Amino acid sequence: EGRVNGIKRQAKIERHGVITADQARKLAMIKLAEFAAGTDPTAKRRAQRSQAITLREIADDYKANRRTAQGLPLKKSTLKDIDKHLKGIFGDWASQPITAITREKYARRYTEHCERSVAQAEQARRVLSALINYATAKYRDADGNPIIPENPVKVIQDASMRRSVKPRTNAIPLDRLGAWWSALQELRADPAKLRVTQAMFDLTALLVLTGLRIGEGRSLTWDQIDLDAKTLALTDTKNRTDVTLPLSEQAVKILSDRPTDSDWVFPARSGSGHLSGIRGALLSIKESTGIEVAAHDLRRTFRSIAAACGIELWRTKALMNHKQNQDITLSAYTDLSNVTNLKPEADRIGEYIEAQRAQFESSKVAPFKGKSRDS
Repeated sequence: EGRVNGIKRQAKIERHGVITADQARKLAMIKLAEFAAGTDPTAKRRAQRSQAITLREIADDYKANRRTAQGLPLKKSTLKDIDKHLKGIFGDWASQPITAITREKYARRYTEHCERSVAQAEQARRVLSALINYATAKYRDADGNPIIPENPVKVIQDASMRRSVKPRTNAIPLDRLGAWWSALQELRADPAKLRVTQAMFDLTALLVLTGLRIGEGRSLTWDQIDLDAKTLALTDTKNRTDVTLPLSEQAVKILSDRPTDSDWVFPARSGSGHLSGIRGALLSIKESTGIEVAAHDLRRTFRSIAAACGIELWRTKALMNHKQNQDITLSAYTDLSNVTNLKPEADRIGEYIEAQRAQFESSKVAPFKGKSRDS
């Protein structure tokens, strides 16, 4: 036992019986000399642990303690992405010290995975960069310096290696919207379908009418819906905000017809959970129309419909709970946590969709060819 810079410190020499007392005294003198020279055994052990900390340990620490700028815990989707890449792209690195990840190793890994999927390689890049930045900020070596002096992920930017991910633009073509919506309504009206199938078709329709994200729609509970006020409340959204949205008359009709014997608006086939997705419904509509879309394409379709209706972009974004770029237009409407006064715009979108359906269905009716008067 001795003092390092005035702070009492202890160092273990060896277990009794392994070495003699005389040997222990000699080793103790060496340790005391190290104390006098300023060598802190506690700091040294801590630094050694920091140097050996693995990528998986950093990830577990990050998931448990990292907070957003608003002081909120990470969203479930973020945690899921971290776990996915820790088991996938970085699976063989997870149990290795994070300090073993070099610029060269990461550059090779990034290039390899870009050949499979640029989008996934880019998402994994963001995840790893965040974990290493966290480790750099929190963990120190024996001299008090960050255990990672430079984030190795920066090599992608420094060497101009970063690949671009082409933005997705797919949506239901507006000139085919009537056919698509008509097919959906026929499938919704089929009395032979299962209850879970009905839920899938109803959710699909609601996504087009509201522009909700699939995760927001499938996890709706009845306490979020007010059919009398014709509103829908979202909490802790992707933007980490709460918002109350208006429901169009068409959306209210769909929800009014839904069974309410579950807490979930769209319950799963069995158990106490909600629907996982609408892939089956979209495939059925594709078989009828040939139009292939994914769940998020319905959100883009909503935006296209709003544009066709002449609705201002900021109003459309407000209805979609999309992040707004603050500009002077919003000075007239700054409370974006409640946009129920945009119900006329929501109704215009619902009416546009129904008008496209009516136009499509009327075009399918062949004119009656009767005998002329002169015949």
